[in-house]
Amino acid sequence: MPSPRPAVLETQNFMPTSFHQSVIDEFRANEGKVGGPFAGGDLLLLTTTGARSGISRTVPLGYVRHEGALLVVGSNLGGPRHPGWYHNLLARPVVRVEVGTADFEALAVPAEGERREQLFAHAVRVAPGYGDYQARTSRLLPVVVLERAEPEAYFASPGAAAGAAPGLGLQIRQRCLAFCQALEFHHASEDGHLFPGIARHHPHLGGVFDRLAGEHRTVARIQGELAALLVRVTVTEPERFRQELAAMSTELNAHLDYEEEVLLPLLADVPWPPAAPRVT
Repeated sequence: MPSPRPAVLETQNFMPTSFHQSVIDEFRANEGKVGGPFAGGDLLLLTTTGARSGISRTVPLGYVRHEGALLVVGSNLGGPRHPGWYHNLLARPVVRVEVGTADFEALAVPAEGERREQLFAHAVRVAPGYGDYQARTSRLLPVVVLERAEPEAYFASPGAAAGAAPGLGLQIRQRCLAFCQALEFHHASEDGHLFPGIARHHPHLGGVFDRLAGEHRTVARIQGELAALLVRVTVTEPERFRQELAAMSTELNAHLDYEEEVLLPLLADVPWPPAAPRVT
């Protein structure tokens, strides 16, 4: 099997280049295959959301398969800093993966401790260049497992994190942030589309939607506080995190109870499937 040439496609500042874009375009036009120096290599496209900008960015990366999972390594050519895409997925763990003709959402979870050592050794066996990149730098190259995301993945047991050092561990951390990321999208969709659409037909409920939007802002504030506690890979204030999580749970459950009480009767009156338009 030819060894992929993964890290040559990484850049430290994660800014797109014409070369990157040409690889991305060729990948998408040819069902995941590219030519030139990467012919025969295992490449995927990873799309992350900017930790600060919120802008989606796509980068082509080499990958390694391991027991049905996809692994990517933050080699950055053996440079002294982690690549930009790695910093992004630490902040927003829900990513988009394109491999071959498949295109799916994934949860990005960096491996820790002994698990990381095992996976990195496997990656080096498949693609020895990773070992060369590790030898060039004193930083530990991150090994990230891309788990195909299902809704229950955000709430799954942390598994390997159970024996981790004190703190929440990366498994729990990434799932917490993924849940917050999904909840943020859900509330933004309601505020931007669902609620205005219902309000047009029920203008007398303006106060209801104002209240729901205000509760969204409260939940978002608590989410921001949780995310701030999770900025570091190892959480040093687990008790404070639990308190903030309990506060968000209380607010969110009360919000959902009120939302269901007010909105479900309205939605029950909407015919499904919608009636076909009358032809005149």
